[in-house]
Amino acid sequence: MRFLVRDRLLGFGDDYWIEDDHGNKVYLVDGKAMRLRDTFELKDTHGRVLIDIHQKMFALRDTMVIERDGEPLATIRRKRLSLLRNHYRVALADGRTELDVSGKILDREFAVEYDGELLAVVSRRWLHVRETYGVDVVREDADPALLIAVAVCVIHLADKERED
Repeated sequence: MRFLVRDRLLGFGDDYWIEDDHGNKVYLVDGKAMRLRDTFELKDTHGRVLIDIHQKMFALRDTMVIERDGEPLATIRRKRLSLLRNHYRVALADGRTELDVSGKILDREFAVEYDGELLAVVSRRWLHVRETYGVDVVREDADPALLIAVAVCVIHLADKERED
C-alpha cells in the first residue's frame, strides 16, 4: 500500500490530506494550533479520529506519544547513543515491541523496521510532485495508520531538532 503525503509548507497547525496511490483521500492530519504541546490527529475521510499524536510534556528528550481511543499505542524518541543522528526508536505500548526508524529523515528517505524486517519505506524518490513524499507499507498485516503516524512524528521531531 502506498500513500502520498504533502509536506506541511506553512508549519505547525496546518491540516493536510494523505492520499492513496490512486489519488483518493484516505487520512487527514489535523494539526492543533494554540496548544501547550504539539498535537495532531489522524482522521479518516468521515472525520473520525483514528490516532491522537502529541508531544510528551515532561520528558528529558523530545518525545511524541501516539494514542488510539485514549489508550497509549507507541512512544517515539530519538535513539540515545546513536552514531547516526537520524535514528529513532518507537516503543509500542505492549512494552516488548520496538520499531526502528533510520535513514535521512529530513530528506524524507527512511525505513521503519521491526526486528530487522522492513515494515514501511518513506521516500521522495518515486514521486515527481514537489514537496510530497510517499509512505510505502510493505507488510500486508501492518497497521497503515500507525506507520503513517510514526512517519509524521519522526519528521516532526527531526524538523524541530533542526530548528533548535
